Amino acid sequence: MSDQIGTPPKHTHFVADVETGGPTSGLYSMISFGAVVVTSRLGSTYYSQVRPVSDLWMPDYLAVNGYTREETLTFPLPEIVMPQFVEWVERETLPYTTPKLWSDNPGFDWGFVNHCLWGFTGRNPFGHSSRSISDVFFGLTRGTSRSFDHLRQTPHSHHPLDDARGNAEALLAMVHKYGLHLD
Repeated sequence: MSDQIGTPPKHTHFVADVETGGPTSGLYSMISFGAVVVTSRLGSTYYSQVRPVSDLWMPDYLAVNGYTREETLTFPLPEIVMPQFVEWVERETLPYTTPKLWSDNPGFDWGFVNHCLWGFTGRNPFGHSSRSISDVFFGLTRGTSRSFDHLRQTPHSHHPLDDARGNAEALLAMVHKYGLHLD
């Protein structure tokens, strides 16, 4: 998204959210994730469940999503899901731009996505970093507000596609309300 006529964008922006079987990537598994391309319509989305790759899991993490461990073991294999996700990202990335991943908590969300992308595709199309919606909002409000929840239209439900969409809505609201420039 570029706010100047004639200035091409540098990035195609994606917002992602994950649900997991525990608190940290590498030890625990991502069990589902959703992503939204940041455009005015938020029309292009991706969602998948992912079979766990670790024997470690915590019941409270699964309970947030309403899954049992047995159910998660029937989810699609990550070696199938993750290459499909990369194909979707590449298809949705505008020509002559690079994909950029945003999240409300990139240390968590990007950490799991990054771990699975490298583990099952050998690369991460988003590169070695991501951007924090929460930190940007904190800066835009000069530290007077820590939560951007009021900028979301889609309620936070712990379904990763709903949460990614709501976070993308908030990011777009920051563009319109606070003049955030994404590129």
